[in-house]
Amino acid sequence: MLSYTTRKQLMERIRTLFGGTPCRLQVAALPWRMGADGVEVMLVTSRGTGRWVLPKGWPEKNEHLHEAAAREALEEAGLSGTISPGAFGRFYYGKVQDSGMEWRCEVHVFPLEVDDMAETWPEVGQRQRRWFAPAEAATLVAERDLGEIIVRFGASSRQQAA
Repeated sequence: MLSYTTRKQLMERIRTLFGGTPCRLQVAALPWRMGADGVEVMLVTSRGTGRWVLPKGWPEKNEHLHEAAAREALEEAGLSGTISPGAFGRFYYGKVQDSGMEWRCEVHVFPLEVDDMAETWPEVGQRQRRWFAPAEAATLVAERDLGEIIVRFGASSRQQAA
């Protein structure tokens, strides 16, 4: 099996060969818990615009994708728990760089059942975090496909908990 880095380099070469701008891979954690009224999901604010997002970022070195998503949840929101090894879904968005250039990103979303919320974490002063019902969280994120993933996850989690 090819390493993550080798796969990434190969995919970028193929996309470049066919004239497309390489799509960059990111991972996101979908933090969730069972609240008094059912499933709740946590969103955090982005550092740049303050919009509501999932904790997400870039995989590092030979990290498994789900491990990278768990690391991002810890760094961006102080959350730890049980991360699903399989992605629940994926969405695409345009990440605007400081230069104004936009990178197309494919984001794999991994559910994280939250067991612990730290009082302090690496980005505590840079972000807010808050629990939402899935339907409300879906209306707050900018990416429609991500909203659909959140709603679908909320519905499937309720069925599993019943």
